[in-house]
Amino acid sequence: MRLGVARGSYIDMKWDSSRPVPWQKLVREWVVYAIVMSAVFLIFFSSNNVIGAIAGVLISGPLYLAVGASLAKFGYTRKSFKELRAESKAEVADKKEPSSKSGGTRERSDTNSAPARTSRTSSGSNRPNSSSRKRR
Repeated sequence: MRLGVARGSYIDMKWDSSRPVPWQKLVREWVVYAIVMSAVFLIFFSSNNVIGAIAGVLISGPLYLAVGASLAKFGYTRKSFKELRAESKAEVADKKEPSSKSGGTRERSDTNSAPARTSRTSSGSNRPNSSSRKRR
């Protein structure tokens, strides 16, 4: 299986038994899920049979670990929130840097660009007066 990243470049997504499986991360994620779902079942379904629902949550653990390990062997790695925040900060920093293409001329930023003013948007509000009595 191949995953297209950009035109002409591909990442090979074959099974590789030498790829590491992040067991700690997978178990931690499932434990958080199990605690949250068990609490939800205990709070909202306290009058019904909660034991079956909690048993279902516990059975989901090995299934989640098996699917996560398989995906890791195929090369899938999910980024943490910390990594995603670092990437978004880097993108913002890149956007704030002035472009060297302009050769020192002043360019209008795409993020602050606004459409040209028209008679409808130039001044004031076009809403009718909110007073209830009519003027003559």
